[in-house]
Amino acid sequence: MDNKKIEKRIMVPDNLDVQIDGKRIIMKGPRGQISKDFNDPRFSKRISIERSGNEISIVSDSNEKKIRSLCGTIAAHARNMIGGATSGYKYKMKVFYTHFPITISVKDREVQIRNFVGEKGARTARIIGNAEVSVGKDELEIVGVSIEDVGQTAANIEQACKITKRDRRIFQDGVYLTGKYLETGERIKG
Repeated sequence: MDNKKIEKRIMVPDNLDVQIDGKRIIMKGPRGQISKDFNDPRFSKRISIERSGNEISIVSDSNEKKIRSLCGTIAAHARNMIGGATSGYKYKMKVFYTHFPITISVKDREVQIRNFVGEKGARTARIIGNAEVSVGKDELEIVGVSIEDVGQTAANIEQACKITKRDRRIFQDGVYLTGKYLETGERIKG
């Protein structure tokens, strides 16, 4: 196998303050601060994260498949962090019910789903990290700087409304993700 140098570069906007401490990236922007540690004992000596001017470089001397994929993963996480610190992320969810009206409330970093398919007890879903959930009549908005926290909170809410032992074609009640956006309103892929 040839031993080529791998280098991934990510452009950093001017309104973003980026600090790199070893394998930890800290970004401060208009929407908030986000940090992530990429230290992995298996690869930490083979990959380095550097900042030069207005770009971040992920560099490795090895051309192994695992190292290449990890460099790409770190670059993708860094791009998501830039998007979160500059624009923020917003996921929209919609409440669907046929007979029993579902009521949703936020209490103590948990989303409570009541009267789901006529159940007496409340189903709960954890809010992850610094994500914030706002509840409308039949819709929810999850907002935050970390796409991972926002996405996992949306997944927790969707999973809390999972119906088992019934035909999903008939029982379609639940809370479903309808859109992924930057807080500026621009729709993101996914």
